Amino acid sequence: MSTKDHTLQSDLAKQKIQPDGSFKRPDSSFRNFIEKGGQFEPEKDRYHLYVALICPWATRTLIVRKLKGLEEIIPITIASPRMDTHGWPFASVDNFPGAENDPLYGSEHIKDLYLKADSDYDGRFTVPILWDKKTHTVVNNESSEIIRIFNSAFDDFLPDEKKAVNLYPEALRPEIDELNGWVYTDINNGVYRSGFASTQEAYSKAVKEVFDSLDKVEKILEGEKYLIGDKLTEADVRLFVTIIRFDTAYHGHFKCNIRTIRDGYPNIDRWLRNLYWKNPAFKDPTNFDHIKGGYYSMKSINPTGIVPAGPVPHIRPL
Repeated sequence: MSTKDHTLQSDLAKQKIQPDGSFKRPDSSFRNFIEKGGQFEPEKDRYHLYVALICPWATRTLIVRKLKGLEEIIPITIASPRMDTHGWPFASVDNFPGAENDPLYGSEHIKDLYLKADSDYDGRFTVPILWDKKTHTVVNNESSEIIRIFNSAFDDFLPDEKKAVNLYPEALRPEIDELNGWVYTDINNGVYRSGFASTQEAYSKAVKEVFDSLDKVEKILEGEKYLIGDKLTEADVRLFVTIIRFDTAYHGHFKCNIRTIRDGYPNIDRWLRNLYWKNPAFKDPTNFDHIKGGYYSMKSINPTGIVPAGPVPHIRPL
């Protein structure tokens, strides 16, 4: 074990606030791919996915895993949504309803997996983790890359109808990449830049960018079922995980309270409800108890830890 201090402060915001009070998300550390002929070959029963259901980035991977029919190929373990001083705990440490124990190593925290992969690791202990059981290491912990891996790496093991699911079709890639770019900066990460800002100026800038970009999405979705090309793509997956958390967490907890989705954005709300209620891949990984229980446990923002009752309902029916 390294002599370095590997403890993780309890809130995501710690050590990421810039001198101007703005929040900057550090890059992920493990960026390998699963590919034929590579270090990590596509195989059944070799890989494992660790997630927390509070986390939008982890939920991206769960949605694509289900859309592609990878449930039997990539098993999952769910950590507690409440971070402690060592980061994300497993159920053995925090038995939050729906949290699970680590079935591979009996780890107490997600942190233990990172240190198993590299005893000198001094980065962040984040989810999701795509883990290799053969070499006992992290393959990738960047959700945007994990969903690309899931999109095609295991197609040889899938039936034709699942193999045909392509969330990143070549003809639409320029549009997907362009939209993903500003959606990530202004919305996916924008809500965090609003919530974790430590100055009024940084908050005001971030929250304006969140709602300016939501206004832009609202126009894109006018009369449309999906964001790009009348086809479900990874752009929908990447936006969904933020929008489904917006009214329940970001509107109140992160001070993104200019408008709610349900009352302020009819096109986005329609798109959201259609994905949630008509496609189990979007509904099943969405756990509002984990979302609210996790976000509102962040003591630096919500010192009392009280979880609000609303909104009621968490998402409106169709």
